[in-house]
Amino acid sequence: MLARLAAKRLHEIRHVFRQSPQVSRSLSTALNYHIDSPDNNPDLPWEFSDANKSKVKEIMSHYPSNYKQSAVIPLLDLAQQQHGGWLPVSAMNAVAKVIEVAPIRVFEVATFYSMFNRTKVGKYHLLVCGTTPCMIRGSREIESALLKHLGVKRNEVTKDGLFSVGEMECMGCCVNAPMITVADYSNGSEGYTYNYYEDVTPERVVEIVELLRRGEKLPPGTQNPKRTKCGPEGGNTTLLSEPKPPLCRDLDAC
Repeated sequence: MLARLAAKRLHEIRHVFRQSPQVSRSLSTALNYHIDSPDNNPDLPWEFSDANKSKVKEIMSHYPSNYKQSAVIPLLDLAQQQHGGWLPVSAMNAVAKVIEVAPIRVFEVATFYSMFNRTKVGKYHLLVCGTTPCMIRGSREIESALLKHLGVKRNEVTKDGLFSVGEMECMGCCVNAPMITVADYSNGSEGYTYNYYEDVTPERVVEIVELLRRGEKLPPGTQNPKRTKCGPEGGNTTLLSEPKPPLCRDLDAC
């Protein structure tokens, strides 16, 4: 009884979405799952570009012929780069054909990892670290500054298609919190970059956006001019010399 009611309700929802592509796009973006739409459905043709077909062969060469499915993540990443930063269902189906598995096996991976976007993103996809160290250091204010400056909500794309803002958990450089990453899809898979910008402030992330808008590239890493990489401001004050080896251990014998 409940299964029939759920199936009926799902059919009604899909019918509404198909009647209104705009509703379909907005809701699929907000909920981050696949609903057939004019620009994302299994009937749309999709294949790797000629340049990327050689990359597919190179990726597949790293895996034994009976373990082709192990290449699913690098192939999905390549497909996402080629498709402007997101994965339509037809691209996932193309990956399934390459590694010779049922499409659901590829969908399982693409829906599990947050690195794969299943709705459109901007040419510059900005991700704000939301884990505790960055939150304590002001990541919420950084996200608010980005959203206000760009005039969008989280996971929305600006009208010019250049920018989108999302959240990501732990980027692995807590000592330089807070931080953001910029996934650059502006030149497809050939010019794709994924850079971290650390020690950012609300003012600095706005400056980064405007630099990207002008097509300028800035060095990744810490944005605090008083720091070198993850070192303290002003330089080290301790551990200035090589540590002495323990008396009971022959280091040369190791």
